[in-house]
Amino acid sequence: MTTVFIVSAPSGSGKSTLVARLLASVPGLMFSVSYTTRRPRGHEVDGQSYHFVTREDFEAMLARDEFLEWAEVFGNYYGTHRGILESARDRDSDLVLDIDVQGARQLKERIPEAVTVFILAPSRQILEQRLRARGEDREDVIERRLREAAEEIRNYKAYDYVLINRELAESDAVLSAIVRAERVRRTRIEDQIRPILDTFQV
Repeated sequence: MTTVFIVSAPSGSGKSTLVARLLASVPGLMFSVSYTTRRPRGHEVDGQSYHFVTREDFEAMLARDEFLEWAEVFGNYYGTHRGILESARDRDSDLVLDIDVQGARQLKERIPEAVTVFILAPSRQILEQRLRARGEDREDVIERRLREAAEEIRNYKAYDYVLINRELAESDAVLSAIVRAERVRRTRIEDQIRPILDTFQV
């Protein structure tokens, strides 16, 4: 049974780094590569960071109802294709999604048993420092991201877990622990428990 893990965070909170470390350290996970209409940044690679498509192509996929969730953020579309969940099930893997608050809300409605994690910077000041340290955005974009962060943070109660990213190694360990613990939740492994009980004729 595939477990879906949804990870959200305001831009600059360290989400992408933590998800990358999670995928490298915990076996049996598959990353959902989102579709987007925005242009690639820095060293982003099509098909690895995102599937980069035109606005026209994205809207055509929308019309065909090909997305599990989608949102328009900062003037660009982002979405999770339905096929990724089928691929994870075929591979007997759990699925990790790095999506925003809007997308997480839509996906949770479609997959209520999905596990949601919200990553939070320790303060506005630290979030601003991290955004500036990336050197990717203009001043007006940084200010807009900070305003958006204030809105996103208000949704933290909708998530199962909230991880305050103070120190990378600690946050990495916590996120891995969440995934490992959810994998052995009784309701997820009932099909594995029954054969064991049968050996005891319980």
